[in-house]
Amino acid sequence: MVVAIAGLETTRRQDRKRALWESADLYRQIVESAPNAMVMVDRDGVIEMVNAQAERVFGYPRHELLGRPVEMLVPERFRDRHPGMRRSFLAAPQSRSMGAGLDLYALRKDGSEFPVEIGITPIETDQGSMVLSAIVDISDRKRHEERIIQALNEKDALLGEIHHRVKNNMQIVHSLLELQSARTSDPAVIGMLRDSRNRIYSMALIHQTLYHSKDFARVDFSSFLDSLVPNLTTSYGPTRNQVSVSTGEREMVLLPIHIAVPCGLVANELISNALKHAFPRDEPGEVTVGLRKEQDDHVVLSVSDNGVGIPDHLDIEQTETLGLQMVCLLADQLGAEVSVQRANPTRFELRLPLCRS
Repeated sequence: MVVAIAGLETTRRQDRKRALWESADLYRQIVESAPNAMVMVDRDGVIEMVNAQAERVFGYPRHELLGRPVEMLVPERFRDRHPGMRRSFLAAPQSRSMGAGLDLYALRKDGSEFPVEIGITPIETDQGSMVLSAIVDISDRKRHEERIIQALNEKDALLGEIHHRVKNNMQIVHSLLELQSARTSDPAVIGMLRDSRNRIYSMALIHQTLYHSKDFARVDFSSFLDSLVPNLTTSYGPTRNQVSVSTGEREMVLLPIHIAVPCGLVANELISNALKHAFPRDEPGEVTVGLRKEQDDHVVLSVSDNGVGIPDHLDIEQTETLGLQMVCLLADQLGAEVSVQRANPTRFELRLPLCRS
């Protein structure tokens, strides 16, 4: 019986050894055929194992890598830091990416460098703790990224040039209207040309704001209003010097250009109307421009004044004045809601959705 039990135990040990050998052989096959370069080093950074892909990636035959320090695969400018990084990893070993957020580079036998991503895993062996690195050559990806970045930079440069040229062309039209104003003495004609100049200026200012911005798709509308208001107060002459235009409730709002242009024209018309009509006897007063973004992805633009108010008999939607007609048409184009308070104070409020295509 004792002999039988001893024989059974011997068989079990042999089976366990065979299983371990088979397991180790399977592991070696998996590592050898892995699509990534695999390099295993000991605690001192000596290379203990590499696979076929590592030979191809680094350009070394296997016998030139085994037993050598892994720093031979690291560009010289990074070598001093490498042993410290390895010790830090072994002090708290866990599988992770190496140098997360950093650009990593490796060194080939021919001295050329190439960008890599490295995953590191602690391995416990009979010879002690090892570090297994899976190394991916990402040169092709980097080249694609560089081409994409170059294309985006070229696109940004082109958009900047387009906005610059559009602004310049509108300034030419603005100057032509100004010259035309100098050729007439009719107050009505001068007024119409002045209003047209201001509308052109408003559109040109949108493109100028974009040209000086890092974002060529969206306009900082608050900054636009800061530039628009002084132009309008100057445009309507010294009789309006007693009227102050202030920015009340306002915050930074970025508008897509297809929204910013009509919204800019609306702001131009509302501020202009307040300056022209709210204070007919040149008495002092105040015009307040507000801008805010609401949580439901809407923007509210408001212009209010403490002037004489809007007469009750005036139908704002049916008015014959071009300015208010434009406000109604542009509001409809923007899919905006318009609310009007006729007096105390007079207030126009435009509530528009940002998501409108």
